[in-house]
Amino acid sequence: MREEHIMDALSLLDTDIIEEADVVRNNFKRTSRHSWKWAAAAIAIAAICLVLVMHIGKQQALQESTSTVNGEETLPILTIAENTDDGMGFEGYMAYDISDLVNNNPWSEAAQPDTLPVYKNQLSVSKDFFIVGADLEKMRKLLDETARRLGLHTDTLQVTDDVPDEETRQRITEKLEGDVPDGYFAPTKLIAKVDGMELTVLQEMSAIVSFEPVARTLPKQYNFTDFASYKEIMAVAKYLQNEYADFIQMENPQINIYDGDYNIDKIQNYQIGFFDAGKDTVEGIINYNFRQVTFSCDDEGKLSQISLNQPDLSEKTGDYPIITPEEAKAFLMKRNYITTVPYEFPGEDYIAKTELVYRTGAREQYFMPYYRFYVELPEEERDGMKTYGVYYVPAVEEKYISNMPLWDGSFN
Repeated sequence: MREEHIMDALSLLDTDIIEEADVVRNNFKRTSRHSWKWAAAAIAIAAICLVLVMHIGKQQALQESTSTVNGEETLPILTIAENTDDGMGFEGYMAYDISDLVNNNPWSEAAQPDTLPVYKNQLSVSKDFFIVGADLEKMRKLLDETARRLGLHTDTLQVTDDVPDEETRQRITEKLEGDVPDGYFAPTKLIAKVDGMELTVLQEMSAIVSFEPVARTLPKQYNFTDFASYKEIMAVAKYLQNEYADFIQMENPQINIYDGDYNIDKIQNYQIGFFDAGKDTVEGIINYNFRQVTFSCDDEGKLSQISLNQPDLSEKTGDYPIITPEEAKAFLMKRNYITTVPYEFPGEDYIAKTELVYRTGAREQYFMPYYRFYVELPEEERDGMKTYGVYYVPAVEEKYISNMPLWDGSFN
């Protein structure tokens, strides 16, 4: 909690709450390991923060539980989760020009929606930082649905999970001296092997079809490799759209050729996905961010995997007013952003591209829309190759956010 947040929040506290914290401070006893003055101050601050969190928690709970105020509908206040990255380096894309980076995002500034839905993530993070809350029943339904799309009979599937057997659990427990973190042995995936395929459903509600041990060969005229051109990848996408129409199962499928960034060997790479355009722009945006079918190749250019993304959107928080890209840019300039880029935002002149997306990671508390700014990083330019770092600004109006992000130089 930053100093300005503490001071702002303290102004909300009643006198009796402050006095309660003061009693805790006065009752503190000396310890032999720390200076009593510093320890007393730490205890006092901790006590005040504890009472503060309880007080704010009650206020927020009251606010979220209230559906109307003076006869007018209200929306729950949203909390942005902290530390949602998985420590895999910063989000950056290497390219000669921003035009190299492509996708078929249905959002456009010209067709800017007034509101967009926000959903509560059904997964959560345990105190030991494990993702928990997997719904095995919903995961099994997705596994069966994936099998049916492949023309398989679901009643013959032999389904397992990734929970270690009793012997392995005992060995791990002994190694950890009985201090096993919460969620350590919880199931995170369901697995079925059939007809040369492995079907896996992750707790994030993503189904993966792996063609094992033999990937599927495409006709010779198609180049489905990591170094295929955009034109070649588009041809492959059209072939896959026809060949796997029963698996894609969309009324109005849109081809999404995305990425286009370069690797360290300066080879450009594209990915193939499909999403349903839907009946309107909002539905198209939701399908683009949450309901894609993607196809992946192996090193030999064969079809190795198909992924079906179906995140649990059963708990809709509400339809929230959306700010404009220019308003989001103003927040970006004030450092009200989330990023894994290890550099402070270099300035407006370095903004190369803006789009609206949802952050859909398993550690997000809410699936909510953000403006995604691609920003040229002057520190990373090498031999004419640029790196575009990504900075996220919440697209929901600020009054509905309890903890508007403020970049402090750390990863988020």
